[in-house]
Amino acid sequence: MSTFTIFLVLIIIVSLLLMLVIMVQNPKGGGLSSSFGGGGNQVVGGVKKTGDFLDKSTWTLAALLVILILMSNVALPGKGSNSDSKLLQEKNTEAPAPSSTDTNLMDSIK
Repeated sequence: MSTFTIFLVLIIIVSLLLMLVIMVQNPKGGGLSSSFGGGGNQVVGGVKKTGDFLDKSTWTLAALLVILILMSNVALPGKGSNSDSKLLQEKNTEAPAPSSTDTNLMDSIK
């Protein structure tokens, strides 16, 4: 497996987990996070701890996703914008020298 494939698989897995954690949350305190812990206020901190866990896991997965994306860009220098500038430099050096008719034509335009 290449480095690109490993980063791609990790980014996809983290993205899917992040979507799952976000979908489970409910900003009003209801949803799946309130069903964990049973009877609402009777459970000592059940809902609050689940909400905190989902909140922390969201931030952790989001940070991990950003780190993976940055690492993939740094670890794969041939895949980034540096390769584009190298290609442009190679194309410029491979350009043929102008022929005498081209220089005569340019002199007549001036």
